Amino acid sequence: MDNMLGFLETLSAFFIFLLALGIFAIIYMYIVDRMQNKHAIRRNYPVIGRFRYLFEKQGEFFRQYFFAMDREELPFNRAERSWVYRAAKNVDRTIAFGSTRNLEPTGTIMFMNCAFPTLEEDAVPPSTITFGQGCKTPYSTDSLFNISAMSFGALSAPAVKALSNGAAKAGCWMNTGEGGVSEHHLASGADIIYQIGTAKYGVSDGNGNLCDEKLAKMAAKPQIKMFEIKMSQGAKPGKGGILPGKKVTAEIAEIRGIEQGQDSISPNAHREIKSVKDILTMVNHIRDVTGKPVGFKAVIGESLWLRELLEEINLQGAEFAPDFITIDSADGGTGAAPQPLMDYVGLPLKESLPLVVNLLVEYGLRKRIRVICAGKLITPSKVAWALAVGADAINSARGFMFSLGCIQALQCNKDTCPTGITTHNLKLQRGLDPKDKAERVANYHKYIQYGVGLLAHSCGVTHARKLERRHVRIIQDNGLSVALDKLYPYK
Repeated sequence: MDNMLGFLETLSAFFIFLLALGIFAIIYMYIVDRMQNKHAIRRNYPVIGRFRYLFEKQGEFFRQYFFAMDREELPFNRAERSWVYRAAKNVDRTIAFGSTRNLEPTGTIMFMNCAFPTLEEDAVPPSTITFGQGCKTPYSTDSLFNISAMSFGALSAPAVKALSNGAAKAGCWMNTGEGGVSEHHLASGADIIYQIGTAKYGVSDGNGNLCDEKLAKMAAKPQIKMFEIKMSQGAKPGKGGILPGKKVTAEIAEIRGIEQGQDSISPNAHREIKSVKDILTMVNHIRDVTGKPVGFKAVIGESLWLRELLEEINLQGAEFAPDFITIDSADGGTGAAPQPLMDYVGLPLKESLPLVVNLLVEYGLRKRIRVICAGKLITPSKVAWALAVGADAINSARGFMFSLGCIQALQCNKDTCPTGITTHNLKLQRGLDPKDKAERVANYHKYIQYGVGLLAHSCGVTHARKLERRHVRIIQDNGLSVALDKLYPYK
C-alpha cells in the first residue's frame, strides 16, 4: 500500500512538473511572439497564431488523403497515382461501376474503337526503331516507354540502383540526367542515354568545355547507347540545373567535378550554342568522337528557330541532322526550379509535340530524325496519345518515381523525401530497397506497354506504333469532339 501511495505521489509530481513546464513554455512563447516584429499574426495573436503555420504545413497532406477527389489533385491526381502503384505492385488494375473520369471538359481525349478490333492472335509486339542508322554504332530498341532524365544527386543512390536494375529487367533505356554517369547506373547493364547538360558534368575539361578524351571514354562503355545534349528542361525552361549544396555528397561531387556541399548550378545555356548552326556543329562533333547517336532535348517555346534549324539541315545535308529530338514539356517538374519558370514558361506537350512532328514532315526529315517526348505521360492512355500524335518513344520521370513508392510529398528539393527517393539522408534511404523496387519499376513498364497495346488493339491496329491521329478525338469548347488529324493536319 505504501509503495502504491509512493508511486502515485511520484506520478502526481511528474504531471505537476509537466504542467508547470507547459505553462512556462506558453508564457515564454507569448513573450517572444509579442516582442518579435517579423510575423504579424504571431504578434497580434501570441501562441495561438503559431497554429496557422502548423495547419498551413499539414494542409497539403490533409487535402491529398482526405479532401481532394480522385481526379482533382495536382500535379498528379489520385486516380493516376493509384493506377501506377497497382501496376508497379502487379495487383488488380481493373475498376467497376463506371469511370470517375469526366468526359465533358475541353481537352478531354477519347480513343475511337474499331468495329473490328484486333484479335489476340493477330497482335504483334511493338516494332523496333533505330536511332542513328548512319552512325558507327546505331541503337535499336522496341521499348515504347523509357526512364526520363533524372540525375544522381537529384535522386538517391538506392533510387538510381532500383531504376537501373528495373530498366535492365524491362528492356527500356534510362537517361542519366545532367549529373553524369555513376556506377549505380552501369552496374545492371541497362541501356543508358548519357545526357550532356550545360555544365557538362562528367565530360568537361574543367573549364566548362567538352573534353574529347572523356567523351570517348564514356562512349567506350557498351551500356551507353546514345548522347543527348540538354538545351532546356520542362521544370525550368531557360535556366540551368539546380542541385542544392546539402545534396552534393562526396560521391556526387567527384562525378560532377565540383566541390562537396556547394550548390551545383548549371549555366542557363551551352556557351558553344548561340545559333542553329552551333547546334549542328556540337551534335556532329560529339557523334564523330563517340560514334554513337546524338540528339538534343529542348522545351519548345518560341519556335522560329526550329524552322531555321530544319532549313539549315537541308542546306548541309540530312546526314548532319541530329539523330533525335527530345521534346520536354512545360508540364515537367522533377527538378528544383523557380516557381515563375515552372508555372509560366514553355509550351505544353499537346501543342509542342504536333508542332515539331508537323515541321519534320514539312521539311522531309521525319524519317531521319526520331522524336522522343516527355511531360506527365504516366498512364497508358497518355502514352498512346503521344504515339498517335507522332512520337517514336516516350520518356517519364515522375511515373517511374511513383513506381519506386513516391507519395507526391513535394519535398524533392529539400533532402527530406520520406520515401528515400530524392534524399541523401541515410536513415530515409533505408526505406527504399533497390531489389524490391527494381521489380516494381519493371512491372510498371510492363503494364504501360500492355495498356497501350489494349488501346491500340481496340482501335484496330496490330501494335501501338501503328496508332495515328485519326484514332483519337478531343473535346472542343462547344462540347463536341474533333479528330486529331483534323485538329493537327499535316501540311
